[in-house]
Amino acid sequence: MTFTETLAIQPVGPFDFDLTAQIFQRGDEKIRTFQGGVFTQVINVNNKLALVSLTSTGTVSQPQIAVEVKSNHPFTSLDKCSVLEMVSYVFNLNLNLCNFYQAIKNDATMKRITQQLYGLRNPTTPKVFESLVDSIIEQQISILVAIVLEEKLTKKFGERLELDGQNYFAFPTPHSLARRSVEEIQNIGLSRRKAEYVLGVANEIVSGKLNLEVMRNYSSAEKIISELDAIRGIGAWTAELTMLRGMQRLEAFPADDLGLRRVISKYYCDRKPIKSAEARNIAEAWGRWKGLAAFYLIVAEVKDITA
Repeated sequence: MTFTETLAIQPVGPFDFDLTAQIFQRGDEKIRTFQGGVFTQVINVNNKLALVSLTSTGTVSQPQIAVEVKSNHPFTSLDKCSVLEMVSYVFNLNLNLCNFYQAIKNDATMKRITQQLYGLRNPTTPKVFESLVDSIIEQQISILVAIVLEEKLTKKFGERLELDGQNYFAFPTPHSLARRSVEEIQNIGLSRRKAEYVLGVANEIVSGKLNLEVMRNYSSAEKIISELDAIRGIGAWTAELTMLRGMQRLEAFPADDLGLRRVISKYYCDRKPIKSAEARNIAEAWGRWKGLAAFYLIVAEVKDITA
């Protein structure tokens, strides 16, 4: 039996839902995708799998999101609140972008880009573990190849939700991966070393030695980087990417990323190659919004926006 709930949420404006969700338009419809104005994703809410479908019913300045939830289990009032909390977290709906726009107003290039991407948010993974595993997979390979591997990992080891004769998949939990061998994880197409890193993180969490969710609340970004950097296979780049995409730490700035340096060079340095230190120096103008500004630059390049 399929249980369906219809909920609504009002984000802090401005928020351009379609612009923000477009980065998922090539996603697997069995995992997470954005098609025809509807974003869908399988989530785990209080140990219940559910397929959420989000649709914009408002405007950029006065946003409103309709949330449809389908599951094999009836949802309590607590479950419904948890769904809305998770949706808000995934799309960063409580963020006031006006503060960001005010902070970068003296940077002419960034100001022009934000005007053309007005209302864009940076999506977040439901759990930090997902962001960390994704970041490990993405080390030193193209993002397109990494996405294929991440989807393979989810379909092979993730939790399965069957609705109306269709199978959908949620990202694997640490416990589901910890039960696997290095060889099993490697067989999705990962190098042996990356498989070892992923399994190592899963085991650290299951054993209680590592609590990624608690790190969200650390006041010091340096402390997060230090603790993540101590884990085998995780360096500064992986830690900063995890902070930005899994913890909503918008000050995180993965300057060692070649793609990010290239796009900064495109908009600020006439495409001349720059080093990490130069990228960080340019990013100082964005204050505590460095990571969000970097996201805007990446999206601007994808959309061929000139500044």
